Amino acid sequence: MTITSFGPANLITRAPETHPLTWRLRDDGEPIWLDEYQKKDGYAAARKAFATLSPDEIVQAVKDSGLKGRGGAGFPTGVKWGLMPKDESMNIRYLLCNADEMEPNTWKDRMLMEQQPHLLIEGMLISARALKAYRGYIFLRGEYTTAAVHLRRAVKEAEAAGLLGKNILGSGFDFELIVHTGAGRYICGEETALINSLEGRRANPRSKPPFPAAVGVWGKPTCVNNVETLCNVPAIVNNGNDWYKSLAREGSEDHGTKLMGFSGKVKNPGLWELPFGLPARELFEDYAGGMRDGFKLKCWQPGGAGTGFLLPEHLDCQFYAGGVAKVGTRMGTGLAMAVDDKVNMVSLLRNMEEFFAQESCGFCTPCRDGLPWSVKMLRALENGQGQPGDIETLLGLVNFLGPGKTFCAHAPGAVEPLGSAIKYFRPEFEAGIAPTRAGDLNQVISPTMVGA
Repeated sequence: MTITSFGPANLITRAPETHPLTWRLRDDGEPIWLDEYQKKDGYAAARKAFATLSPDEIVQAVKDSGLKGRGGAGFPTGVKWGLMPKDESMNIRYLLCNADEMEPNTWKDRMLMEQQPHLLIEGMLISARALKAYRGYIFLRGEYTTAAVHLRRAVKEAEAAGLLGKNILGSGFDFELIVHTGAGRYICGEETALINSLEGRRANPRSKPPFPAAVGVWGKPTCVNNVETLCNVPAIVNNGNDWYKSLAREGSEDHGTKLMGFSGKVKNPGLWELPFGLPARELFEDYAGGMRDGFKLKCWQPGGAGTGFLLPEHLDCQFYAGGVAKVGTRMGTGLAMAVDDKVNMVSLLRNMEEFFAQESCGFCTPCRDGLPWSVKMLRALENGQGQPGDIETLLGLVNFLGPGKTFCAHAPGAVEPLGSAIKYFRPEFEAGIAPTRAGDLNQVISPTMVGA
């Protein structure tokens, strides 16, 4: 896995003042254990937070920094923390780390957990102090077996050093941290489905309200944050809000840095810590190296399989949530995928929708029945057996499964790439209509009949 820096790949060395998430990484990719982590200023932020900041001051510092969730939704972290109850009598609270990284084409949290487990632990320790949470869980994707081994070893090291457990750093504050491996369900990336799974229940999303901050795991106040989000907390506490905000490029409404990547038929697929607001073209050309010889960029997704496709000209957008929204989709996880000119979009979408249909929890009808329906039609179009009206029906499903029309965000994320693919590459879908039926195109169902 490639890790480079702010400038053109491999030309500038990572430094604490510019790369808060990755400056400690070893060139050989080996994990950084406690002794080395502490020599590299590890747990200094935790000591500062415990010695000089009250829980409310930590919450305010994170709120003032503008840190937003790095799991894809981008909700302001400090605002989320502020939703936890102020009532001191509610002394059983939980902090959950969402490490169920199952978004296709996303592997950023895996790198942090495998190579810097103590960075996550320190971030959770400070966050737990701010939230007055006495117990934390790292809900880890079951397939991340190496990360599980490294995290459990790091937890034991921190416990032995008095950085977890009872009376941490002589503060009187207790915090227990548990690594919990999931059973491999994409839907557990939704925080309430994660909570249900942690409790031993079926991984269905819960109705909100009540929100987890009021009624979470085992009915107690709970905060759920992504791995990368929590890993930003130590640097914010150590260096302050002005420094953190200064990391992003001019014009970006998001602050700090982000783990970004590019995969597909690019010359240098990898993962880099980069400032919010850089042009997506810089990420694609200077870091990923552009397309391999013999391939052309057909389109790209900015942040996982649940984001819409964009065209090559959209690479000129600023790579932050608002900049990507201006060209019609979401930044998502920030790990982009290049689709080359040899890929058939119908086959690609059929593969994607099969995944999303399989991972539906089955709770609500539009998602449970609509996604398999899209797979059936895409498979027919892929095999040249489509019927007149199939494309309009697919567009109808994009509408019916859109934001606000299903119980959670699973279905809207599933159909966003489908809608954008038809928008930009409709002739490839039309080519899948069976020749014997091509003459029936005048009988195509009206889009208004299917809600498109």
